[in-house]
Amino acid sequence: MANLAGMTADQMRLVQDLEVEMMSDMYTRMTNACHAKCIPSKFKDAELGKGEAVCIDRCVAKYWEIHEQVGRKLQSLSNLDEETMKKLQEQQKSLTGAS
Repeated sequence: MANLAGMTADQMRLVQDLEVEMMSDMYTRMTNACHAKCIPSKFKDAELGKGEAVCIDRCVAKYWEIHEQVGRKLQSLSNLDEETMKKLQEQQKSLTGAS
């Protein structure tokens, strides 16, 4: 998140647009997956049945839980990458300064 402070307005807008696009894609995938899993292709009623509603609730909850777990993992990997890059840069500076 520290990198966001140094972004130009255009870069920030690009990041925001990408985030909206990713969330839209995730929502579409979740909707399609839960619909295919919980709603029969030949439905009889216009309204959701109790079993369908419960299935959809569980499906969406699982989808969000996994989405959050993956997000946390990616964030931790990103933080680890940043720390590694800083250490490498520091080592490079100390080697260059020692020459």
